Amino acid sequence: MEATTIIRKPLVTEKSTYASSELNRYVFEVDMRAKKPDIKRAIEELYGVRVLSVATQVRKGEQRRNKTGYWRSGNKKRATVKIHSEDRIELF
Repeated sequence: MEATTIIRKPLVTEKSTYASSELNRYVFEVDMRAKKPDIKRAIEELYGVRVLSVATQVRKGEQRRNKTGYWRSGNKKRATVKIHSEDRIELF
């Protein structure tokens, strides 16, 4: 898989912004098929930083309702990436 297909988008929330500024950890939404070594390689290739560790989690999709009935949104996979203390990722 290519690096641009593995990393879908960076997630910018209050919690991830704090983690990026204080703990040097960044959160990304990634492809469900991507494994930790793939994510590490993709981040290093796209942003040119040294990755120390990768933690992943699969978030279950929500059940939603409209006038025709119930439906479920798809599962999503997040990756929290810890990078070297000398490196930074400029998201904006």
